[in-house]
Amino acid sequence: MHGFQKHTLFSVLISGLLVLTSCDSLFRQKVEKEPLARVGEEFLYREDVAPLIRDDMSPQDSALFVTNYINNWASKQLLLSKSKINLPEEKLAEFDRLVSDYRSDLYTRAYVEALVFKEQDTAVSTAQLRQYYEREKENFKLGEKLVQLRFVGLPAQFLDKDDVVSRMKAWSEEDRIYLDSIAVQFKKIHFNDSIWVRTSRVMEEIPPLTPLNEEDYLKKSQFFELQDSLEVYLGQVTDVLEINDIAPFEYILPDIKQLILNRRRMQYVRKLETEIIDEAIKKKEFEVYEKDE
Repeated sequence: MHGFQKHTLFSVLISGLLVLTSCDSLFRQKVEKEPLARVGEEFLYREDVAPLIRDDMSPQDSALFVTNYINNWASKQLLLSKSKINLPEEKLAEFDRLVSDYRSDLYTRAYVEALVFKEQDTAVSTAQLRQYYEREKENFKLGEKLVQLRFVGLPAQFLDKDDVVSRMKAWSEEDRIYLDSIAVQFKKIHFNDSIWVRTSRVMEEIPPLTPLNEEDYLKKSQFFELQDSLEVYLGQVTDVLEINDIAPFEYILPDIKQLILNRRRMQYVRKLETEIIDEAIKKKEFEVYEKDE
């Protein structure tokens, strides 16, 4: 019996020593966090600021950054403290609800987006795209004029300009191949005249074209020659679509795909929400209490 008591006492002492050692370790860990500033009961620690200091900062820049950070942190803490004292209770409660709702939205949105990314089918066939376009085409009216054209930008002193003009107008397969072969001499080149381009984009590439003169030059079947101090621009417009015309299928195709994927996403999220509620009801994790009449 005496031996048993000695063994028990020894165990208690060892256990106590382990607890004290653990507490001492925790205490030392807490003390090792070096405070940079204090406002009331709130502390800003060096480890909070250290990750924000870039490696390319000089010692002077680092010191200035830390000083500014401390001052900004202190002003926010002081304003927060004052606001909690001076704002009405109902306003504080409203803000707490908003913060809680925002936190919940962040968590749930991230979770739902992860599920959608994992599960949603992102394949859309050409037939599906075309079907959607034909059904909704009245909703795809242009808000900006579109053109199909080919153009080149030549150095101001280019010697064979007339030959390029002739070939740009004729545009046989032989002409295209030839102009491609000397394209290294051009400053700009755009020969894919089957692509629809916004007129604002064309004006970015051809500075002498402006909203004031584009009606004169960007007309169907129009050839134009424009010049500024750096380049001569030769262009042949093959087709034009005006504002409020129906957007062509090829031009609007990326938007249609995104619309279809967004619709699928909404359907998936609604299905997910329904399944989550149904599962919670089956597991008796969710119930709605009837109100007494």
